[in-house]
Amino acid sequence: MTKRQFSTRLIHDSEEPRIEGAVSLPIFQSATYRATSGDETTYDDIRYLRLSNSPNHQRLAQKLAGLCEAEAALVTGSGMAAISTTLLSLVKTGDHILAQDCLYGGTLSFLHEEAPGLGIDVDFVDAEDPDSWAEVCRPQTRLFYVETMSNPLLKVPDLPAVVDFCQQHSLTSLIDNTFASPALFQPLSMGFDVELHSATKYLNGHSDIVAGCVASTREHISTITHRLNHLGGILDPHACFLLHRGLKTLELRMTQQCHNAQMLAERLQEHPDVSQVHYPGLSSHPAHQRASEWFGGCGGVLSFSVVGDGARAQRLLNQLTLAVDAPSLGGVETLVSRPAVSSHAGQSAQQRQTLGISDQLIRVAVGIEAAQDLWDDFEQALDASAPQSEVVAMEDS
Repeated sequence: MTKRQFSTRLIHDSEEPRIEGAVSLPIFQSATYRATSGDETTYDDIRYLRLSNSPNHQRLAQKLAGLCEAEAALVTGSGMAAISTTLLSLVKTGDHILAQDCLYGGTLSFLHEEAPGLGIDVDFVDAEDPDSWAEVCRPQTRLFYVETMSNPLLKVPDLPAVVDFCQQHSLTSLIDNTFASPALFQPLSMGFDVELHSATKYLNGHSDIVAGCVASTREHISTITHRLNHLGGILDPHACFLLHRGLKTLELRMTQQCHNAQMLAERLQEHPDVSQVHYPGLSSHPAHQRASEWFGGCGGVLSFSVVGDGARAQRLLNQLTLAVDAPSLGGVETLVSRPAVSSHAGQSAQQRQTLGISDQLIRVAVGIEAAQDLWDDFEQALDASAPQSEVVAMEDS
């Protein structure tokens, strides 16, 4: 039988057999299950919610594994639970990690603040410069951690080079694929070992749960599951149900979000009050060629810097009527934020400056609204947020 297309698999994978004929998988709101193995019961036979083995967990993990082209998958209580549990499963005291220098703020904070206390060393590298990696690789190096597209500047690492480097040096390659989702990019098919997601974002798509996902080989998932059982960062059955449901519209949502982001990036780039736009779909983006070659679209996140300062950027956010000033991304509604006071507020001003995150930088996570309505909203907010002296000058001219 010919392999079904991705959009069909989103809806039908892991749905059979349908429980009591239910078209939608029911919510199994039970913390524990009756033992069925008699005197031969082992730990692995126990059905208990903390072990992430309810029917909701199992069906969801099967669907995610198939969509990521993985042998197995695991869902967690948040994206950070997926990231931290995976890292703690694959490294130990005395080990060393290579990590992309521009990562999600929560991941950066974990690597900067938690890893050293556990005796784990981290070197941050330019993931677009493969020639620099060997200099910091050590005999104790165990893994290389990158993101498909970085937050919030949308940098795209040299992903095939990361895979090759890890294979040459016997390292485990980890990639946070949240910004692309399996609808746009399949990192395991490229050769990455472990794929991570904040399922809060595009996988769920409706801004109503917090969840995480890990996809990899059965061996890796078994190791990570064992650690998760101890740390307890599980997902509850109702959130599993919502994530399972949200996945079914992933491709439809991503198609519209990519369209909206491309249009918004192109128009912002032309606006006189915008000094820079970061979006791989723009030909001006340094990684445009790589993104066009590897991805099925450049995603729904872009960032731009306004002419002025942080106060001007905040005025712009305050003037928006459709876009909501809130953290997170991937939902059906457009969200905006200033990374300097949200996702990267945990970094010092010097760290943010080094990363290129200015006070006037605005991140936009587009939703599925009509593209023209979005642009009208941003255009009026740009005009309304201009300093009064500029407004008077425009009126006089």
